[in-house]
Amino acid sequence: YPSEFLMQKITEDNQIPVHLHVSVSLQYVAGLKGNALVEFFHGNIAEVENEELRHLMWSSVLFYKTPSVEVMACVLLSTKAIYFLLDDSFIHADEHQSDFWNKENSDCENSSFHLSCCFVLKLNDLQSVNVGLFDQYFRITGHSADHIVTCLTRDSYNTHTFIQQLMAVLSLLARTPSPEPVDKDFYSEFGSKNTGKMENYELIHSSRVKFIYPNEEEIGDLAFLVAEKMDGLTNLQSLNILLYVLAFQVNHVEGSAQNTSSLQPKTLILTSSDLFLFDEDYISYPLPEFAKEPPKRDKYQLADGRRIRDLDRVLMGYQTYPQALTFVFDDVQNQDLMQNLTLDHFGE
Repeated sequence: YPSEFLMQKITEDNQIPVHLHVSVSLQYVAGLKGNALVEFFHGNIAEVENEELRHLMWSSVLFYKTPSVEVMACVLLSTKAIYFLLDDSFIHADEHQSDFWNKENSDCENSSFHLSCCFVLKLNDLQSVNVGLFDQYFRITGHSADHIVTCLTRDSYNTHTFIQQLMAVLSLLARTPSPEPVDKDFYSEFGSKNTGKMENYELIHSSRVKFIYPNEEEIGDLAFLVAEKMDGLTNLQSLNILLYVLAFQVNHVEGSAQNTSSLQPKTLILTSSDLFLFDEDYISYPLPEFAKEPPKRDKYQLADGRRIRDLDRVLMGYQTYPQALTFVFDDVQNQDLMQNLTLDHFGE
């Protein structure tokens, strides 16, 4: 252990997405290759000696306790646990959640050390995995609010690969078998009230961890919500959601020393007649079993919506993935957008 193929695969996966900035400590991790990476895992992260590193992935993550703070993480899957090596800027981003993180090492800030928090979710504590629409993200749920994490991969391939690896690792766990199902009698079988609400597709793994996938009704609910936001649309049947993708909206910050741009996470939804940007809650839904009350905000909140017929042109960046698109709308009602029409797309 480990095999050459696994070593090569983990080395290839150890790349930070180019559009996301991370701390010096995580840049150091991203620079490790092959044996150095495995030794780093065993020397600094692994909790037991006979643990095997099986998969590595870079992803944005959200925690249930801090739903508004998206942070970059190196996600390491071993035969014992899932480790989230976090950007150290996260600890300072949400001061009122200080009890969530141990701050013993805060006096090292000015030294030459670069520290990272490592959040550990043991596989034995894992209860369910919820896969988001079109495999754009997935949520891992443990036994308490502290043990709920969403990985915003924004990439169906990365989601699929991680889920496959997680299932393979869970198969190695020795757990007590589930109790025998109780035979239902005639009355309990047919007397239960049917609510008419279709449950999501569930796959119960041999380790008793549930893998929950969205069903067609979620798209229907989303289409209904989108239809509510569209003016004068009465025929819901004709509304088709053509594209659902987790993206970033680029906001240019003019006042800074050099005109930098901040990335705001958004859900982009394209229908046959409109383009929408939503602020989506990726962490609170579906409600965990221990939740006493519904979340403070709705799952989808409309941030912007434009008619396709008002679309004047689309400017495409020539960089590699991720691709930057600028949508220029000829929207007479909203004068603020007219400045974009003078954009010199041959300049800087």
